[in-house]
Amino acid sequence: MYTSINFKSKADVKRALAEGKKLTVYQPNDIFGANTQDGKVYLEGPHYPQPHKWYAEAWLENGYIVRIK
Repeated sequence: MYTSINFKSKADVKRALAEGKKLTVYQPNDIFGANTQDGKVYLEGPHYPQPHKWYAEAWLENGYIVRIK
């Protein structure tokens, strides 16, 4: 899954959360209808076609990232 903003690093995602930004996620070509409302998700970035340089575990509540590990 990707974050709604194309972050270049996991530190940038953490910084945005600390600043209070509302971040959502999406799964490109989601043919299985992944639930993106609540629970644990796995993120990667930056977005394709750039090579992925970071990976993270995140928790969603009401469709927004509330924590990242």
